[in-house]
Amino acid sequence: MKIIQSLFIVLLTCILSACTADPNASQLYKQEKPLEAEIILPEPFEVTNAATIKVNLTQDGEKVETPDYVHFEIWKRDGTVKYEMTEAHNDGNGQFSLTNSFESEGLYYVQVHASNEGSIIMPTKQFIVGHLSESDKQALQADAPVTGEHSGGHH
Repeated sequence: MKIIQSLFIVLLTCILSACTADPNASQLYKQEKPLEAEIILPEPFEVTNAATIKVNLTQDGEKVETPDYVHFEIWKRDGTVKYEMTEAHNDGNGQFSLTNSFESEGLYYVQVHASNEGSIIMPTKQFIVGHLSESDKQALQADAPVTGEHSGGHH
């Protein structure tokens, strides 16, 4: 009985030791090339004046000319202003833009929603229109997280 048990253990050890991972196994899977965005904001933003926000998209070091989609979403930190998500204008050469005017001063956020070849990104950048209120200044000093009714939903 001990011989059968020992033989079983040796056989099981041989079988399990034969199942080693291929060190190059990761190369067998699709290697993602992440989409990257550089948000460009004009300075200064003034109330009622139209301003253009731009984003440069690259992927694997190349400019992205025709992504699946590029949308801009803008909201005010205190939640009192939220603009609808808007499709970006394709300026060519991997650059996309949105021209918008702002009716009130304060701390705003712009989030770019972009997708290309299965890579989806949603970078966010803050900006100031006109002058800051005391609560906006305090939020900046405290490095407060984004508040308001922002939704991170998909399209």
